[in-house]
Formats: sequence, structure tokens, C-alpha cells
Amino acid sequence: MSEGDDIRPGEVAVEAEPPGDASLRFIGRIRTPWRERAECPRQGRQDGPECRIEIFEPWIAALDGIEAFGTLEILYWLDRARRDLVRQSPRNDTRTRGTFALRSPVRPNPIGTAMVRLVRREGPRLVVRGLDCLDGTPLLDIKPDRCPYGPKATPEGAEVSAAP
Repeated sequence: MSEGDDIRPGEVAVEAEPPGDASLRFIGRIRTPWRERAECPRQGRQDGPECRIEIFEPWIAALDGIEAFGTLEILYWLDRARRDLVRQSPRNDTRTRGTFALRSPVRPNPIGTAMVRLVRREGPRLVVRGLDCLDGTPLLDIKPDRCPYGPKATPEGAEVSAAP
């Protein structure tokens, strides 16, 4: 554990089984101006600083068409977060609550998510605004925002016709 991971009054940690029941593939890395957790915004703002999402090979081709979306959902692995608290006392808040009642990075499976504004694509990199994670955070996935002009899933059981 790193500096700043001390237990605050009211917090409860547990002895958890070592992780090992899931396999994730990091598809890129996130570049932000924040090096320490205390520097990170509590939640990203779409008018915040520009950040870069770097996509690794062979996943660069998966970005094709991404420019059509103004808002993206970014999922990332909070690799420097502790994973053992079941009750937490957030900084600047005197109330203690269960981990699942908070958006804290400290969770059993430290998956972060942010809705970001896509500023532009630069080849294998996306320039975005709205992130709230440390520089170097591993990227798990990118999804376009749900919107009325996005591709719709075919209803279950419906026939898909070939384009003319």
C-alpha cells in the first residue's frame, strides 16, 4: 500500500481472497497531469484539462469510427488503489459509508469509469476531457455514449437482412 492509504476513523478493512477469478486485458494507457491521488479531481469534469488515451497494438483498429461520438465512456483499472475496505470515511466528509455507496477508487475490483468529451483523435491516441485518474492508469475499455444516433442492437430473434 502507498502513502495516503491509512485507515481513517470509522473505516473497516477485511482480509480478502487474493484476486484471480477474472482475466482482464489492458488495451492502452491513460496519460493525465496527476501523479498523486491527492492531486486527482474527485470526479472528472468535461471542461477539465486535456488528457490522452494511448491505445496499444493490436487494438488501434478498434478506434475506427470513434470520431462520430462526442462523448465516450472510459473504463480503467485503478491499479494503485487498495482493495480491502468495506466501510470508508471519504476525505473532507465525516460520515462513514459502505464502499458500494461511494464512488471511491478503493473497491474490491478497482474499476474506474468516466464519461469524457472526445476532443480529437491523433492516430492511436484519443485526446479527451473529463478524466479523474492517475497518470499511467491502465485502460480496460472504451464505449461510445448511448445516444439516439448510435447503432442499435438488433432485437433478439429478429432477422438481419443483408445490405443491398
